[in-house]
Amino acid sequence: MKAWCIIKTILINEEKILGNPSQDVLQSILSLNSQGQFLEALKRSSQLLKKYTNSVALYKIQANANVGLGLLDPAIKSYKAASILEPNSAEIYYNLGVILQNQAKLREAVDSYGKAVSIDPSHADAFYNMGNALQMQGKAAEALESYNKAIVLKSDFSEVYYNMGNVLKGIRFNKPNHGMQEIITRLLNHKNYVSPRDISLAAISLLKFEPVIGLLTEKEPKKSLESSFKEIVLALSNLPLLLKLMSVSPITDLGLELALIQVRSNLLKTVSEINRDSDFLTLQSALALQCFTNEYIYNQTDADTKILKDLEVIVEKTLSLGEHPNSQFILCLASYKALNEYKWYDLLTINKDIEEVFIKQVTERKYETLLKSGIPILGEVIDPISLKVKEQYEENPYPRWVNLELPFEPNEISEIVNSIKLRLFDNEIKKIQSPNILIAGCGTGQHSIGTAARFKNSRVLSIDLSLSSLAYAKRKTEEFGIENIEYVQGDILNLKKLNEQFDIIETAGVLHHMEEPMLGWQVLTECLKKSGLMKVALYSAKGRQDITKVREEIEDLGFGTSDMAMKSFRNILINSGTGHHKAILQSSDFFSMSTFRDLLFNVKEHRFTIPQIKDCLNKLGLKFCGFEPMNLIEDFKSGFNNANDIYDLDKWDAYEELNPRIFAGMYQFWCQKVTE
Repeated sequence: MKAWCIIKTILINEEKILGNPSQDVLQSILSLNSQGQFLEALKRSSQLLKKYTNSVALYKIQANANVGLGLLDPAIKSYKAASILEPNSAEIYYNLGVILQNQAKLREAVDSYGKAVSIDPSHADAFYNMGNALQMQGKAAEALESYNKAIVLKSDFSEVYYNMGNVLKGIRFNKPNHGMQEIITRLLNHKNYVSPRDISLAAISLLKFEPVIGLLTEKEPKKSLESSFKEIVLALSNLPLLLKLMSVSPITDLGLELALIQVRSNLLKTVSEINRDSDFLTLQSALALQCFTNEYIYNQTDADTKILKDLEVIVEKTLSLGEHPNSQFILCLASYKALNEYKWYDLLTINKDIEEVFIKQVTERKYETLLKSGIPILGEVIDPISLKVKEQYEENPYPRWVNLELPFEPNEISEIVNSIKLRLFDNEIKKIQSPNILIAGCGTGQHSIGTAARFKNSRVLSIDLSLSSLAYAKRKTEEFGIENIEYVQGDILNLKKLNEQFDIIETAGVLHHMEEPMLGWQVLTECLKKSGLMKVALYSAKGRQDITKVREEIEDLGFGTSDMAMKSFRNILINSGTGHHKAILQSSDFFSMSTFRDLLFNVKEHRFTIPQIKDCLNKLGLKFCGFEPMNLIEDFKSGFNNANDIYDLDKWDAYEELNPRIFAGMYQFWCQKVTE
């Protein structure tokens, strides 16, 4: 929420008329407020108001002083008095709205912001705060409309984009909205406003109202493409949202995936017949980026394979002659396999047609290879399951991501603890000014970068089994300009070799892939300081019932873990699409190779219940502090009246029994190490 603008924006515009204090007097009291001397400012303004009963400026100053002292009800009274005397002041209604919003009087706040923008339609901050208040009421569509008006007025309003990203998570639009398409495109163009996967469903729901998308997803795409291929390519190339989404996130919609597979195949079939057309190049580039982002999970026909072999021969011969191949040829090949996996890729030179694809598939991968040599190693990995997990993620770094939602500025531990409503058993952790943080199982760096940006003055040590994942993480860390993260390759079981303890340890989605999760959890606990906090994420047995059934089917059918085997089973799921299979098809993890592997083909998977977690915490000497995320807690609170119920694991167990999909992702919770 945008803070009230009282101190900095009070403008004393009152004319020097009888019955008002002089400008010098007003300025002297205003200075008291700006210096934080709120009590003195309140005394002087209140005294003067006995004489100058119609002074709007005095009421504003009085309101500001009350706010500074935390006296919000008197502040509201002062602003309402000012609004009667000056009913056409947008700033009065804006500041009143801020105070009401801070009191959780959301309807009144919205009304006050509404009065502000009716007086001043150019008040971007009022539209922004109105959007925040509407979002807090669960009125997503109205919030987005208000945010949109703020952006129209102020196109670089970063807070608006950030909050819009939060509103758009999980939303599906039920009618066309080209303005929203433009906004989401701008969101996706910024690297740290939003995680593209989080808003992909919103983006896709808007795109489905486009005639060309409807044509390809509602009917047989193959037939549509055969009859009007060039027109379809032209139409797709003129959808900026589609092109951008394809370049930064796997397309998480099966109908659109199947359509894009056909488009890719048709581009390949006709590549020798088409002149170098910018529309085709635009779409081909986006397709190559999409296939790279989803790690080439799309099906490939025998006919595709034959054409690709011939095309590769042509490209190789052209390069051997010292010439640059047709860009369309290169982009077609890059849509089926990363350029750096072709034996001739070192002969390629970059040009504007293939620039973005070349950077992603060649330049960045080369740099990751270089970075591997500088990552220290923490002992030898000897645990059999750890070795298998390491091999899995060396092949498919998990996940390959492009953009990431980051906080605007880091916060103190105390502020973070309060914001996520953790119950602490020892408050010493709040005093830590420069926390030493361990990320155990950091993967490709999303978690590490997010944590490093979240905690003020932190030092973050990140460990993972996969050197490929760590190299990816290190490259992205440099890209985001984060300087307080160190990366180490190693097994959690070897952490004692660090001879180091941490204020905070975070481990997400790691322990349940170990042979003995409790053994790994014990090692982490021993590395945690007294009073230290630990965030843990574990699979839920109730939440993963559908996944468990499918994993059992995979085992019964004897599927291996090669890319070909996984694609083959994926086709079985696509062609079935019923019962528990349908739930898998609706998971965003279904749409890229590494996430699909992690979802169904991980070498080891344990699932927990809340009573089991409670037992583990007791054995480890850890105290439960609360779940994340906050929207989950708000859903839970609707069924319970006692404020402390959110810390009662038995009640959470009962709640999950009634709502088995509430932890369909994972349990995410905090605990604290306390010595009795």
